Amino acid sequence: MLLPNILLTGTPGVGKTTLGKELASRSGLKYINVGDLAQEGQLYNGYDEEYDCPILDEDRVVDELENQMREGGTIVDYHGCDFFPERWFHIVFVLRTDNSELYKRLETRGYGEKKLKDNIQCEIFQVLYEEAVASYKEEIVHQLSSNKPEDLEDNINQILKWIEQWVKDHNT
Repeated sequence: MLLPNILLTGTPGVGKTTLGKELASRSGLKYINVGDLAQEGQLYNGYDEEYDCPILDEDRVVDELENQMREGGTIVDYHGCDFFPERWFHIVFVLRTDNSELYKRLETRGYGEKKLKDNIQCEIFQVLYEEAVASYKEEIVHQLSSNKPEDLEDNINQILKWIEQWVKDHNT
């Protein structure tokens, strides 16, 4: 049976991981957090002192994911998306959060002032939405609000309906 590949993207703190894990448990699709994958496989090529984080080796991440993506049925969670091959994803969801809510979430994570400010600006200027639209066919890129717990439930239900329809359309 053919199953779709889904990309969840958006600024850190918008709820990609929470949505991805819950979606995987309800849909039976495989969930991959690219940050965790990179950490487990040490898929880095340096360290960013300014942002206090490792620098992702995008080529190695793509190599690592290639076979799983070919099989289908995968939910990928990462804040960037322009280095993933376009052919991998059947749909892309960009999560969006109001700045005041996002600020609280990132502050709770202990983000330093510069990292916090830059991520808020990233959200204000729709940087990751623009990146998604530039990287994939516009008709497969969708924005979802992710401000309150009810949004999570709405988003899960909306995506589950989409998965069900996709499976029906591609397995007849």
